[in-house]
Amino acid sequence: MEKDKYGVWSVRIPDVDGKPGIPHGSRVKFRMQRGDGQWIDRIPAWIKYATVEAGKMGASYDGILWNPPEDQRYKFEHPRPPKPVVPRIYEAHVGMSSKEPCVASYIDFADNVLPRIKSNNYNTVQLMAVMEHSYYASFGYHVTNFFGVSSRSGTPEELKYLIDRAHSLGLRVLMDVVHSHASNNIKDGLNGFDLGQQTQESYFHTGDRGYHKLWDSRLFNYNNWEVERFLLSNLRWWLEEYQFDGFRFDGVTSMLYHHHGIHMSFSGRYRDYFSEASDVDAAVYLMLANELVHTLYPDATTIAEDVSGMPTLGRPVSEGGVGFDYRLAMGIPDTWIKLLKEVADEHWSMAEIASTLLNRRYTEKAIAYAESHDQSLVGDKTLAFMLMDKEMYAGMSALQEQSIIIERGIALHKMIHFLTMALGGDGYLNFMGNEFGHPEWIDFPREGNKWSYDKCRRQWDLVDTDHLRYKFMNEFDKAMNALEEKYHFLTLPLIVSSTHDKDKVIVFERGDLVFVFNFHPETTYEGYKIGCDLPGKYKIALDSDAFDFGGRVRVGHDVDHFTSPEGIPGRPETNFNNRPSSFLVLSPARTCQVYFKVPKDAVQSEEENEDVSQPAASVLQLISQSAAQKELPFNFMDDIPDFSQD
Repeated sequence: MEKDKYGVWSVRIPDVDGKPGIPHGSRVKFRMQRGDGQWIDRIPAWIKYATVEAGKMGASYDGILWNPPEDQRYKFEHPRPPKPVVPRIYEAHVGMSSKEPCVASYIDFADNVLPRIKSNNYNTVQLMAVMEHSYYASFGYHVTNFFGVSSRSGTPEELKYLIDRAHSLGLRVLMDVVHSHASNNIKDGLNGFDLGQQTQESYFHTGDRGYHKLWDSRLFNYNNWEVERFLLSNLRWWLEEYQFDGFRFDGVTSMLYHHHGIHMSFSGRYRDYFSEASDVDAAVYLMLANELVHTLYPDATTIAEDVSGMPTLGRPVSEGGVGFDYRLAMGIPDTWIKLLKEVADEHWSMAEIASTLLNRRYTEKAIAYAESHDQSLVGDKTLAFMLMDKEMYAGMSALQEQSIIIERGIALHKMIHFLTMALGGDGYLNFMGNEFGHPEWIDFPREGNKWSYDKCRRQWDLVDTDHLRYKFMNEFDKAMNALEEKYHFLTLPLIVSSTHDKDKVIVFERGDLVFVFNFHPETTYEGYKIGCDLPGKYKIALDSDAFDFGGRVRVGHDVDHFTSPEGIPGRPETNFNNRPSSFLVLSPARTCQVYFKVPKDAVQSEEENEDVSQPAASVLQLISQSAAQKELPFNFMDDIPDFSQD
């Protein structure tokens, strides 16, 4: 082997009789001698595929030389979809996506789950646990082989099929990339190359700086030229070889600070972000990573998992920013958990909820989400299970009267997810199964559960069974995504006109759309006045109380709502809730509605096309009904001309 100027050892093995010196599919490791004379075996750091002996728990992985003949390589057939105006992201874990208690395959996910995602009107899939990880229960976050696909679900060519299939459906595919740390597994991962050398000759920092105490994992030395080359090449590999459309960078907060955000409370003051605690090397690496990704593929999407609120994280590198397109609005799910666990919903503060949803940096885009995949893990609960708990086992049949718990749970599930989408950011994310209120929790196979896969799957049959109420939450999820697709309201100007804590009502506008959320557990408001900017006629665009969503159908969808002027023009303080116009609505308890302004040309068209015979006929019908109700002693209808025939 030869060592280059960067400290990288390599060897070239020539072909033999026109055939590769190492055949495709061969198991490979390399053996090296340590300074103390001990010989050790390791998997090459750049291996493209690694597997473990099937059915053998705790077995070491073997590297697989993945170099298939040309006729066995998958060829992409479909172009990448264009970058969406608003990303509506479906976060998924391929391995646990089957309804059967097993590890699902890339093929199964492509053929059976992708159509579901498309049907629910998402435009982006975010795949977790793609990079090879020896410990399945790590959710894919303890990576051992950075260039290798997770072999539990199939081969590299099968992953390519999944991505191509997604593209054929118009779905973009983001990868959950983990460059914040690495598994401490010595036999299978990069940690095996830490043989006590100096930090500049290692992937990781030495001592405490190279170890994450909470994650039990190794931390990269981003000041090392070879580490940067390794990680940047890794991004290019996934973009070009597999045609991913971008990345969600995991653990960005841990990267940005030497304290890794542990036991830190970020107040928003600049000294929290710019001090000796800042890891400048990591920040520079993230800038390089974003610059590389957007140079290679300008339409790529990059998302930062950052809870600290680091300024300029979501601004371009050319402006001095770190370069991400979006950051995750990580405070939102924490707020919903806190409210559901600690505060009765009749005491929820509308102002505080709105403030949390709006708490993001100006000009830096955020992806909102109501609940994270972490909430689904054993020991915690999804929002649906938190709301309805054991009632979900016997109370979800639509063939029986729903209990108070189920009615409340489904109503709040719809409202929480939709309010999070509409008010919480510039994009939306949902974890697999939460769109229909998947019950229970996720528990990966482990010794404690006797290596069971029963809780490591998605019970799609629940939403597919027509008489179960899960379908109502799923249909509402479809509808709110469709509404965003139609209006792209997350790109429109946002104005919150009312957060009424006594009424438990939030009212806000996104462009021509007016949103009304009534969180009151009991009170239905008739003739409730809401403010708006533009005068005219408004109609229902979405109603959580509709029949298709399991509601009581109390709001009329054919009702025209005409505005009234409020106050003195040009003087907002004289308006209603600082809005120059208003209209009256019916707002049932624990429901939400969206009203759209009917365009002027549509109103004029309705008036022009209206049949002149209809008013006369309608009058006749009303008179006839009145006569019948009053039981008049004569039939005066005979003496009224039939205008409808003229």
